[in-house]
Amino acid sequence: MVNGHGAAGQGGAVKGSWGWPVRAELRKLLSLPTAWVGLVLGLVAAPLLVFVSAGGTRKAIEEGFHADPSDAAFQPLAIGLLGALILGVVVLSSEYTSTGDDAPGARQLQATLAAMPRRGRLLVAKGVALSLLVAAQGAITSVATLALSRMVLGDLVPAPSPGRAAAVVLYWVLLGLLAYALTLIFRSGIVTLTVLIVNSSVVSVSYLLTKVTPLAAYLPDIVGAHMFLHQVGDVHIAPVTAGVVMTAWVAALLALGGWLFRRREP
Repeated sequence: MVNGHGAAGQGGAVKGSWGWPVRAELRKLLSLPTAWVGLVLGLVAAPLLVFVSAGGTRKAIEEGFHADPSDAAFQPLAIGLLGALILGVVVLSSEYTSTGDDAPGARQLQATLAAMPRRGRLLVAKGVALSLLVAAQGAITSVATLALSRMVLGDLVPAPSPGRAAAVVLYWVLLGLLAYALTLIFRSGIVTLTVLIVNSSVVSVSYLLTKVTPLAAYLPDIVGAHMFLHQVGDVHIAPVTAGVVMTAWVAALLALGGWLFRRREP
Protein backbone atom coordinates (compact mmCIF):
# COMPACT_ATOMS: atom_id res chain seq x y z
CA MET A 1 0.00 0.00 0.00
CA VAL A 2 1.34 3.41 -0.87
CA ASN A 3 1.32 5.59 2.21
CA GLY A 4 0.71 9.29 2.32
CA HIS A 5 4.29 10.28 3.16
CA GLY A 6 5.81 8.19 0.38
CA ALA A 7 3.41 9.49 -2.25
CA ALA A 8 3.81 13.06 -1.07
CA GLY A 9 7.56 12.71 -1.28
CA GLN A 10 7.31 11.46 -4.82
CA GLY A 11 4.91 14.24 -5.70
CA GLY A 12 7.36 16.85 -4.47
CA ALA A 13 10.18 15.32 -6.45
CA VAL A 14 8.23 15.11 -9.70
CA LYS A 15 5.86 18.02 -9.44
CA GLY A 16 3.32 18.12 -12.25
CA SER A 17 4.17 14.61 -13.48
CA TRP A 18 1.36 12.13 -14.09
CA GLY A 19 3.69 9.14 -13.89
CA TRP A 20 3.96 8.80 -10.13
CA PRO A 21 0.22 9.12 -9.32
CA VAL A 22 -0.65 6.43 -11.87
CA ARG A 23 2.13 4.14 -10.64
CA ALA A 24 1.09 4.70 -7.03
CA GLU A 25 -2.54 3.85 -7.80
CA LEU A 26 -1.53 0.83 -9.84
CA ARG A 27 0.61 -0.50 -6.97
CA LYS A 28 -2.20 0.21 -4.52
CA LEU A 29 -4.72 -1.64 -6.70
CA LEU A 30 -2.42 -4.65 -7.08
CA SER A 31 -1.95 -4.78 -3.30
CA LEU A 32 -5.66 -5.54 -2.76
CA PRO A 33 -6.65 -9.24 -2.41
CA THR A 34 -10.06 -8.54 -3.96
CA ALA A 35 -8.38 -7.03 -7.00
CA TRP A 36 -6.48 -10.28 -7.51
CA VAL A 37 -9.79 -12.14 -7.37
CA GLY A 38 -10.97 -9.93 -10.23
CA LEU A 39 -7.74 -10.42 -12.14
CA VAL A 40 -7.77 -14.21 -11.86
CA LEU A 41 -11.49 -14.47 -12.58
CA GLY A 42 -11.14 -12.31 -15.67
CA LEU A 43 -8.19 -14.32 -16.95
CA VAL A 44 -9.44 -17.87 -16.43
CA ALA A 45 -13.26 -17.79 -16.61
CA ALA A 46 -13.61 -17.29 -20.37
CA PRO A 47 -11.01 -19.88 -21.48
CA LEU A 48 -12.50 -22.37 -19.01
CA LEU A 49 -15.97 -21.76 -20.42
CA VAL A 50 -14.69 -22.59 -23.91
CA PHE A 51 -13.76 -26.11 -22.76
CA VAL A 52 -16.87 -26.62 -20.63
CA SER A 53 -19.31 -25.54 -23.35
CA ALA A 54 -17.42 -26.94 -26.36
CA GLY A 55 -19.82 -29.84 -26.97
CA GLY A 56 -22.96 -27.73 -26.73
CA THR A 57 -21.48 -24.97 -28.87
CA ARG A 58 -20.38 -27.41 -31.58
CA LYS A 59 -23.85 -28.98 -31.67
CA ALA A 60 -25.57 -25.57 -31.78
CA ILE A 61 -23.46 -24.45 -34.74
CA GLU A 62 -23.96 -27.72 -36.64
CA GLU A 63 -27.72 -27.56 -36.12
CA GLY A 64 -27.89 -23.94 -37.23
CA PHE A 65 -28.85 -22.33 -33.93
CA HIS A 66 -26.04 -19.77 -34.33
CA ALA A 67 -27.13 -17.24 -36.95
CA ASP A 68 -23.51 -16.06 -37.04
CA PRO A 69 -21.03 -18.82 -36.07
CA SER A 70 -18.26 -16.25 -35.58
CA ASP A 71 -20.06 -15.05 -32.44
CA ALA A 72 -19.51 -18.46 -30.83
CA ALA A 73 -15.82 -17.70 -30.30
CA PHE A 74 -16.55 -14.32 -28.71
CA GLN A 75 -19.51 -15.17 -26.48
CA PRO A 76 -17.42 -16.85 -23.72
CA LEU A 77 -15.63 -13.52 -23.23
CA ALA A 78 -18.83 -12.11 -21.74
CA ILE A 79 -18.29 -14.03 -18.49
CA GLY A 80 -14.78 -12.61 -18.12
CA LEU A 81 -16.14 -9.10 -17.83
CA LEU A 82 -16.95 -9.88 -14.18
CA GLY A 83 -13.23 -9.49 -13.50
CA ALA A 84 -13.23 -6.01 -15.02
CA LEU A 85 -16.28 -5.06 -12.95
CA ILE A 86 -14.62 -6.19 -9.73
CA LEU A 87 -11.48 -4.18 -10.52
CA GLY A 88 -13.57 -1.13 -11.35
CA VAL A 89 -15.29 -1.30 -7.99
CA VAL A 90 -12.36 -2.06 -5.68
CA VAL A 91 -10.11 0.65 -7.19
CA LEU A 92 -12.27 3.12 -5.27
CA SER A 93 -14.23 1.16 -2.65
CA SER A 94 -10.95 0.28 -0.91
CA GLU A 95 -10.56 3.99 -0.10
CA TYR A 96 -13.67 3.86 2.10
CA THR A 97 -12.31 1.14 4.38
CA SER A 98 -11.14 1.94 7.90
CA THR A 99 -7.43 2.61 8.33
CA GLY A 100 -7.32 0.49 11.50
CA ASP A 101 -8.92 -0.47 14.80
CA ASP A 102 -7.12 2.35 16.57
CA ALA A 103 -8.98 4.91 14.43
CA PRO A 104 -12.33 3.36 13.46
CA GLY A 105 -13.68 6.65 12.09
CA ALA A 106 -10.74 7.24 9.77
CA ARG A 107 -10.74 6.02 6.18
CA GLN A 108 -7.96 5.24 3.75
CA LEU A 109 -9.28 8.05 1.54
CA GLN A 110 -8.18 10.63 4.11
CA ALA A 111 -4.57 9.41 3.89
CA THR A 112 -4.78 9.30 0.08
CA LEU A 113 -6.05 12.88 -0.11
CA ALA A 114 -3.30 14.00 2.26
CA ALA A 115 -0.79 12.65 -0.26
CA MET A 116 -2.71 13.85 -3.33
CA PRO A 117 -5.02 16.69 -2.30
CA ARG A 118 -6.17 17.50 -5.84
CA ARG A 119 -9.23 15.29 -6.15
CA GLY A 120 -9.50 15.55 -9.90
CA ARG A 121 -5.89 14.41 -10.27
CA LEU A 122 -6.56 11.50 -7.94
CA LEU A 123 -9.62 10.36 -9.91
CA VAL A 124 -7.79 10.55 -13.23
CA ALA A 125 -4.84 8.60 -11.83
CA LYS A 126 -7.18 5.87 -10.55
CA GLY A 127 -9.01 5.75 -13.88
CA VAL A 128 -5.79 5.45 -15.88
CA ALA A 129 -4.37 2.76 -13.58
CA LEU A 130 -7.64 0.82 -13.81
CA SER A 131 -7.77 1.16 -17.61
CA LEU A 132 -4.20 -0.08 -18.04
CA LEU A 133 -4.77 -3.13 -15.85
CA VAL A 134 -8.11 -4.05 -17.42
CA ALA A 135 -6.72 -3.52 -20.95
CA ALA A 136 -3.85 -5.93 -20.22
CA GLN A 137 -6.26 -8.42 -18.69
CA GLY A 138 -8.67 -8.12 -21.61
CA ALA A 139 -5.94 -8.48 -24.24
CA ILE A 140 -4.48 -11.64 -22.66
CA THR A 141 -7.89 -13.21 -22.10
CA SER A 142 -9.15 -12.38 -25.58
CA VAL A 143 -6.13 -13.88 -27.32
CA ALA A 144 -6.25 -17.02 -25.16
CA THR A 145 -10.02 -17.49 -25.49
CA LEU A 146 -10.16 -16.93 -29.25
CA ALA A 147 -7.18 -19.22 -29.83
CA LEU A 148 -8.76 -21.96 -27.69
CA SER A 149 -12.07 -21.59 -29.53
CA ARG A 150 -10.33 -22.16 -32.86
CA MET A 151 -8.47 -25.12 -31.42
CA VAL A 152 -11.59 -26.71 -29.91
CA LEU A 153 -14.15 -25.84 -32.60
CA GLY A 154 -11.86 -25.83 -35.63
CA ASP A 155 -13.37 -24.69 -38.92
CA LEU A 156 -16.83 -24.37 -37.38
CA VAL A 157 -15.84 -20.83 -36.38
CA PRO A 158 -14.04 -18.44 -38.75
CA ALA A 159 -10.74 -16.88 -37.77
CA PRO A 160 -11.47 -13.84 -35.56
CA SER A 161 -10.60 -10.44 -36.93
CA PRO A 162 -8.13 -8.27 -34.97
CA GLY A 163 -10.68 -5.44 -34.98
CA ARG A 164 -13.27 -7.47 -33.12
CA ALA A 165 -10.65 -8.65 -30.62
CA ALA A 166 -9.64 -5.03 -30.00
CA ALA A 167 -13.31 -4.14 -29.52
CA VAL A 168 -13.54 -6.73 -26.74
CA VAL A 169 -10.62 -5.10 -24.93
CA LEU A 170 -12.23 -1.67 -25.29
CA TYR A 171 -15.53 -3.08 -24.02
CA TRP A 172 -13.81 -4.47 -20.93
CA VAL A 173 -12.07 -1.16 -20.24
CA LEU A 174 -15.34 0.75 -20.58
CA LEU A 175 -17.09 -1.71 -18.25
CA GLY A 176 -14.34 -1.29 -15.67
CA LEU A 177 -14.72 2.49 -15.90
CA LEU A 178 -18.51 2.13 -15.68
CA ALA A 179 -18.13 0.19 -12.41
CA TYR A 180 -15.67 2.84 -11.21
CA ALA A 181 -18.14 5.63 -12.04
CA LEU A 182 -21.04 3.90 -10.26
CA THR A 183 -18.87 3.34 -7.18
CA LEU A 184 -18.07 7.04 -7.20
CA ILE A 185 -21.79 7.81 -7.30
CA PHE A 186 -22.97 5.28 -4.68
CA ARG A 187 -19.82 5.25 -2.51
CA SER A 188 -20.51 1.56 -1.86
CA GLY A 189 -18.63 -1.26 -3.49
CA ILE A 190 -21.11 -3.84 -2.20
CA VAL A 191 -24.14 -2.09 -3.70
CA THR A 192 -22.41 -1.42 -7.02
CA LEU A 193 -20.98 -4.91 -7.40
CA THR A 194 -24.26 -6.58 -6.43
CA VAL A 195 -26.24 -4.58 -8.98
CA LEU A 196 -23.68 -5.12 -11.76
CA ILE A 197 -23.17 -8.85 -11.17
CA VAL A 198 -26.88 -9.61 -10.80
CA ASN A 199 -27.66 -7.60 -13.92
CA SER A 200 -24.83 -9.29 -15.84
CA SER A 201 -25.26 -12.90 -14.80
CA VAL A 202 -28.55 -13.63 -13.01
CA VAL A 203 -31.26 -11.55 -14.64
CA SER A 204 -30.49 -8.64 -16.92
CA VAL A 205 -32.96 -5.86 -16.25
CA SER A 206 -31.61 -4.07 -19.31
CA TYR A 207 -32.33 -7.10 -21.52
CA LEU A 208 -35.86 -7.42 -20.12
CA LEU A 209 -36.43 -3.75 -20.90
CA THR A 210 -35.53 -4.39 -24.55
CA LYS A 211 -38.71 -6.48 -24.71
CA VAL A 212 -40.65 -3.38 -23.72
CA THR A 213 -38.86 -0.81 -25.88
CA PRO A 214 -36.03 -1.14 -28.42
CA LEU A 215 -34.47 2.00 -26.94
CA ALA A 216 -33.31 -0.13 -23.99
CA ALA A 217 -30.78 -1.71 -26.36
CA TYR A 218 -28.82 1.55 -25.99
CA LEU A 219 -28.32 1.11 -22.24
CA PRO A 220 -24.59 0.79 -21.46
CA ASP A 221 -24.42 -2.89 -20.49
CA ILE A 222 -26.37 -3.94 -23.60
CA VAL A 223 -25.06 -1.58 -26.26
CA GLY A 224 -21.42 -2.40 -25.58
CA ALA A 225 -21.85 -6.03 -26.63
CA HIS A 226 -22.70 -4.84 -30.15
CA MET A 227 -19.09 -3.70 -30.46
CA PHE A 228 -17.91 -7.27 -31.02
CA LEU A 229 -21.00 -9.51 -31.33
CA HIS A 230 -23.08 -9.56 -34.50
CA GLN A 231 -26.21 -10.98 -32.90
CA VAL A 232 -27.34 -9.28 -29.67
CA GLY A 233 -31.09 -9.47 -29.14
CA ASP A 234 -33.54 -8.17 -31.74
CA VAL A 235 -31.97 -4.74 -32.31
CA HIS A 236 -28.99 -4.31 -34.61
CA ILE A 237 -26.51 -1.56 -33.71
CA ALA A 238 -23.37 -0.93 -35.75
CA PRO A 239 -20.12 -1.60 -33.80
CA VAL A 240 -18.84 1.98 -34.13
CA THR A 241 -22.20 3.40 -33.04
CA ALA A 242 -22.23 1.01 -30.07
CA GLY A 243 -18.75 2.13 -29.07
CA VAL A 244 -19.65 5.80 -29.27
CA VAL A 245 -22.85 5.34 -27.26
CA MET A 246 -21.16 3.31 -24.52
CA THR A 247 -18.27 5.76 -24.31
CA ALA A 248 -20.79 8.60 -23.94
CA TRP A 249 -22.56 6.74 -21.11
CA VAL A 250 -19.29 6.12 -19.27
CA ALA A 251 -18.09 9.71 -19.76
CA ALA A 252 -21.39 11.09 -18.44
CA LEU A 253 -21.40 8.84 -15.38
CA LEU A 254 -17.73 9.59 -14.65
CA ALA A 255 -18.49 13.31 -14.86
CA LEU A 256 -21.38 12.91 -12.41
CA GLY A 257 -19.32 10.75 -10.08
CA GLY A 258 -16.41 13.19 -10.19
CA TRP A 259 -18.70 16.11 -9.40
CA LEU A 260 -20.17 14.27 -6.40
CA PHE A 261 -16.71 13.20 -5.21
CA ARG A 262 -15.51 16.80 -5.12
CA ARG A 263 -18.52 17.93 -3.09
CA ARG A 264 -18.49 15.19 -0.49
CA GLU A 265 -16.47 14.90 2.66
CA PRO A 266 -13.81 12.13 2.58
